Amino acid sequence: MQKRPLWHARLNRPGGPYSQALEVQGGSRWLFISGLTALDAEGNVVGEGDVVKQTEVILENMQGLLAAAGGGMENVVKTTLFVTDMSQAAQVRAVRSRFFREPYPTSTMVEVSRLGNPKLLIEIEAVAVL
Repeated sequence: MQKRPLWHARLNRPGGPYSQALEVQGGSRWLFISGLTALDAEGNVVGEGDVVKQTEVILENMQGLLAAAGGGMENVVKTTLFVTDMSQAAQVRAVRSRFFREPYPTSTMVEVSRLGNPKLLIEIEAVAVL
């Protein structure tokens, strides 16, 4: 699979580890990953009150799903992040930069009033081309 980030002179460069647009050539399988949260196998919240820990848990679990499909984080082309407090965006970006490499996937981050469990601070969904 070939990925090429695209930029336009009228757009501001991204402030974090993501691309404005990503052209994907090749690859025949797509993997759609539902919103992941920091819940363990028993449904307990991991990293209560800690957006860094919750983000790490989510991205580690995403790696596991990608590996099960025969891929890795480099196959992710789009992420959508739902956060309960946008003031924590810089912390989330710092964690993301440890998991993703250039060319970064495209990304959208939005603040929501709450997630399925009030102890959850972030949820991330993704699309990958394998």
